[in-house]
Amino acid sequence: MKTTLIYSVTCLIALFFVTAVYSQDKKPWDIPANYKAMKSTVKADDATAIADGKMLWSKFCKSCHGSNGKGDGPKAAMLKTFPGDFTSAAFQKLSDGEIYYMSYVGRDEMPNFEKKVIAESDRWALVAYMRTMK
Repeated sequence: MKTTLIYSVTCLIALFFVTAVYSQDKKPWDIPANYKAMKSTVKADDATAIADGKMLWSKFCKSCHGSNGKGDGPKAAMLKTFPGDFTSAAFQKLSDGEIYYMSYVGRDEMPNFEKKVIAESDRWALVAYMRTMK
């Protein structure tokens, strides 16, 4: 009886932690309307912008988000939340402004990059590069 009770309590605790982690991972972003409405100043097929975005990705994003944007970078395992899969249809459906906000303003474990990627053209180049991850 005692063993069954300990097993049941252990299972409930494990279920609680799995649920807590999953819920945190699914927490929706609260993105202001002015960001949602933003349009990229870089053409989606601009090869130079995409190359610039790839360079910035390697410097700032790859360690958590992985080489191909699948959320499998070397630092991803240390995070409390999954960094996201940028190849997913759900991510690719986001507006340019939503991606911009998530990438530069950040929240929780996603740091703010507004002081690291200062040039507006670089920010949009990175968004353009993320759009290639389909």
